[in-house]
Amino acid sequence: MPRASSLCFICALVFGCSFHVIAQTKQTPQSALPDSPDMVPKTMSDGNSGSHDASSSSSLTSQQSSTSPLLADEQTPQTKRILGIIPNFRAVSTSQVLPPQSAKEKFITATEDSFDYSALVVPAVLAGYSMATRATPEFHQGAAGYGRYFWHSWVDQSSENYAVEFIVPTLAHEDIRYYTLGKGGFFKRTGYALSRAVITRSDSGTATFNIGEVVGAGAAAGISNLYYPATERTLGNTAQKWGLNVGIDAATFVFKEFWPDINHALFHTKD
Repeated sequence: MPRASSLCFICALVFGCSFHVIAQTKQTPQSALPDSPDMVPKTMSDGNSGSHDASSSSSLTSQQSSTSPLLADEQTPQTKRILGIIPNFRAVSTSQVLPPQSAKEKFITATEDSFDYSALVVPAVLAGYSMATRATPEFHQGAAGYGRYFWHSWVDQSSENYAVEFIVPTLAHEDIRYYTLGKGGFFKRTGYALSRAVITRSDSGTATFNIGEVVGAGAAAGISNLYYPATERTLGNTAQKWGLNVGIDAATFVFKEFWPDINHALFHTKD
């Protein structure tokens, strides 16, 4: 199936890039890091006596004890955009305690994700892939055919954004932000990220079933039957779109989870 193949391709690309970066990061010895708590200056072992050594030792010990907890708990922060293009406004750290989002804030987030200049990227890619595989023969080929694939993909994306990020979460009182785990091994973090497609936080901060994602994505898939050709309005196609919507969002969560690591590994920055 064309849509299923595109989902597999996206997931494989995200998982492959994330695993490669995490593997490289783990190969870096802790002693090579300049801020490592274990890097005690060699002057400590010179054996010099006197008040100077005592005060230096006390100062270093105090500094080490004050910085070690920060280093242990520190998480590489998320950037506002991924690669300077893709919006990443919803990603925050699990350690952050944030106030509940208002309905207006959820509406603004859905609008930013739908009308930001980067919102053209995914529909453009999906449109090209769908046309190449002739996913909807009624759209035909050429520039006109690509235009039809493109605007259908963009409307699919926008309707899902509003359903998943605004309408259903507002009614279900759910927090639409992605809380980055940021700690643990590759498979632990990947499992956590994928699980966010079915588990989220409520506005009160408790874990809850992700009604916004599951129901919202299904509603968007059903709405798409209003503007696709009659031959495409089948139960199977609708279910496939539903699965594709959830699958793309789950893959996006994985990418958001590892983006701080990828960003630091490629660009050597935490900003």
